[in-house]
Amino acid sequence: MGRKTSVATPPVEQSPAAQAAVPCILDELGIVGMQSVEPVIMAALIQRDPLLLVGAHGTGKSFLLNRLAEALSLDHRHYNASLMNFDDLVGYPLPNGAGGLDYIQTPASIWGAQSVFIDEISRCRPEVQNKLFSIIHERRVQGLPLQRLVYRWSAMNPPAGEDEEAMYAGSEPLDRALADRFAFILDIPDWQRIGVEAQERLILTGDKPLDAAAALRLAARVEQGRRITTRILDSLSATLARYVRIVCALLRQAKLVLSPRRCVMLLANILAVHAARLLDAPDADTATSAFLALRHSLPQRATGEAVNETSVLAAHKEAWSAAGVPAGSPIHILMSEPDPLHRALAAVRCSSIGKRDFSTVVSDCLAALAPGARHALAAHLFESGAAGRLVAAVAEQAADWYAVTATPQNVTESVQSGSPRHRVWQRVVFALASLAKDDPETPAATNLLVGLFSLNAIAAGSDAEQILRSWQAARLSIAGTIA
Repeated sequence: MGRKTSVATPPVEQSPAAQAAVPCILDELGIVGMQSVEPVIMAALIQRDPLLLVGAHGTGKSFLLNRLAEALSLDHRHYNASLMNFDDLVGYPLPNGAGGLDYIQTPASIWGAQSVFIDEISRCRPEVQNKLFSIIHERRVQGLPLQRLVYRWSAMNPPAGEDEEAMYAGSEPLDRALADRFAFILDIPDWQRIGVEAQERLILTGDKPLDAAAALRLAARVEQGRRITTRILDSLSATLARYVRIVCALLRQAKLVLSPRRCVMLLANILAVHAARLLDAPDADTATSAFLALRHSLPQRATGEAVNETSVLAAHKEAWSAAGVPAGSPIHILMSEPDPLHRALAAVRCSSIGKRDFSTVVSDCLAALAPGARHALAAHLFESGAAGRLVAAVAEQAADWYAVTATPQNVTESVQSGSPRHRVWQRVVFALASLAKDDPETPAATNLLVGLFSLNAIAAGSDAEQILRSWQAARLSIAGTIA
């Protein structure tokens, strides 16, 4: 067992001051101080592969995982592995009369769970630890599939080693084969690494109740991240595979040996981390995503073997240069997004796109969207200030659509009872009646339907409901994306 090596955080990671400026959905959930590793946490949610947290006591490992389960409304189980018997997981076995066993389930048994958190896994008895393999790796227990299980999470203190300051009595190095089943082995930032501002926010936050709106935004971002991963898979996987092959060979030379299974996982981890970073910055560089994924994919952090951070960074830089991974054009990434609303929202977040290219993307998206969604995007452009990046012609067009929702509308028109125009108006009134009076979105939605009716832009009665649904869906999507 080697001595743990403590070195300065590699320069590729953000300083605490820079982290404070980064939008953080975890902050909104009351999870403070995780900005530097938020893309890894989001990647684990996007990817749905096993996650192991390694960190000192009191660094919020349990709070993080339990709060994520609460925010995603998961049927969650939290077990303490140091106290757990296997019957606590599966229930009590009884012969079923057909030569097999049935299990008497309890509220704490694993059957029906969507997420499982096995805490203190490094203090687990070997015979129980061995039985966790199939749960973590295969979503199976006693050979039976866990049909609803999605997330498998664990946490541990750093394993005991030669470093007296980092010693936790009873925290044993994890079995190598078990450690290799976790896609991410996340090194949780301790108190000194999160920065002074985050320390004070953490002290003030305490254990506040979950913000329901933030929970909805988290779920929306996870789903959007899955779409982005699918979108970038074909364009990046071939060159990233070359990087993974080279970096694993270089790490072996540095006495950090990764299994073939880990090499496969590493490619998927890079794609998921990059998708998570693209949620906030469509021009996020792939090199930083690759290093962040690599640094938190090393099973040695759980097995007690030394991890020299300088060697990891050097291997990454050399492999990245040798693999010749293209930087990637933000425009290319944007235009590969098939959904026009998400493509436009990504363009808004991408500050490196020039005015002409930004205007082209936005104009195409506005034209492709249906009425309602088109007006929602136009409203977002002006509410976010992004309209200032548009060329005059596109800005003027977007302003016309925004004015419909932003300006109180009055209709003074005489129509014959029973006429097509009268029937359309009745459907508009019916749609407006479905809106909640105290909803802050209601005035804009009212302006939208009344304004489009006044402009003769609602041709049939059913159009009113369709436009309203389109507006509402787009506004929800925008709210989730800008969290």
